[in-house]
Amino acid sequence: MEPLKYMSGFGNEFSSEDPRCPGSLPEGQNNPQVCPYGLYAEQLSGSAFTCPRSTNKRSWLYRILPSVHHRPFTSVVQGNLSYNWDEVDPDPNQLRWLPFKIQKASEKKVDFVMGLHTLCGAGDIRSRSGLAIHIYTCNISMENKSFYNSDGDFLLVPQKGNLLITTEFGKMLVEPHEICVIQQGMHFSVEVFEETRGYILEVFGSHFELPDLGPIGANGLANPRDFKVPVAWYENRNIPAGFTVISKFQGKLFAAQQDISPFNVVAWHGNYTPYKYNLNDFMVINSVAFDHADPSIFTVLTAKSTRPGVAVADFVIFPPRWGVSEHTFRPPYYHRNCMSEFMGLIKGHYEAKEEGFLPGGGSLHSVMTPHGPDAECFEKASSAALKPERVAGGTMAFMFESSFNMSVTRWGLETCKCLDKSYSTCWQPLKSHFNANAKPSHK
Repeated sequence: MEPLKYMSGFGNEFSSEDPRCPGSLPEGQNNPQVCPYGLYAEQLSGSAFTCPRSTNKRSWLYRILPSVHHRPFTSVVQGNLSYNWDEVDPDPNQLRWLPFKIQKASEKKVDFVMGLHTLCGAGDIRSRSGLAIHIYTCNISMENKSFYNSDGDFLLVPQKGNLLITTEFGKMLVEPHEICVIQQGMHFSVEVFEETRGYILEVFGSHFELPDLGPIGANGLANPRDFKVPVAWYENRNIPAGFTVISKFQGKLFAAQQDISPFNVVAWHGNYTPYKYNLNDFMVINSVAFDHADPSIFTVLTAKSTRPGVAVADFVIFPPRWGVSEHTFRPPYYHRNCMSEFMGLIKGHYEAKEEGFLPGGGSLHSVMTPHGPDAECFEKASSAALKPERVAGGTMAFMFESSFNMSVTRWGLETCKCLDKSYSTCWQPLKSHFNANAKPSHK
């Protein structure tokens, strides 16, 4: 496959047309009486018409047939996709999962949609406030099938296997160490090349943004120029046996049939697009004197709530960096948080727990559930020579952090059979070092 082309930027006004049809974008207006090449004009709105200009999201698509050209939707099997936050009793314990299992194709063929498993979440889809965390595991590509999410945005974090994602806006190749965002309402299809696994953060009612930088200044963290948006690509393909369009609507799956591929957009323009980002491009900022900067300094994207400074969800990474702080316990501090923290590991070993927290697994520390380094990490870091050192080399851990108090699904607690019931034992060897007669030493 030839390398795919992309446009650069975050939230820009983009425009693109397939080079096979030069001049397919109308000039000077969005909805001419007759579009070039006999195309249909269709607007995809990602915000209310009356949103302020700074937050108004929409794109115009010029397509061979409009997306309304389908037969009626009917309900289909849900699988392990769930938004019932009350199906099991809440669990305030620290939770950790071993790598989520990928079914072999020889046992059962599973595509991306069939392989969606809801792990936890909170809020309400109908009122468009909240989030869900899903795990995807699949072993075959989606054939003559597309999916779109009527409920919110998907942020995909591949952990194992590349994803070739075809969207109405063009194609993206997303590899582990990259992420992509497919925003509400956008049709996409996923092609895989091996047994594949990853994580999904879904937000309802808000879109992902770059975090404000404040006194950091104009540059840093995830820079806008490093985000990549696909270029227009279309197929004019009739499918006599039928093309299946899957819609997730109010948390349920529905399917409709049509005779033509929905990836028939010849040209488009706007600021409401899918996009991808390479985590290696993140500009890390860290303490260079003493103590820790809070982990919010590693935020890649945020989905804001209506409360200033409080997120529906943040996507945070813990990339390779230098640790140079003096007089400091360098691993993450012990913590009780008013936020929920789900962590996943793409590769390597997480610095605070080198055993048990494995690539393809995860952990959840719920609101006010205490957490922190295990006993072995504490003892080692408390006596380590504080010389400059490379932290998290060859590792990429991440966190989905939310102000919502998330519930775990039955699949997460029982059905997946990946819950590590011995997790809490990693803190049991912690011992008291208190000595009432010891006098503090000064710096």
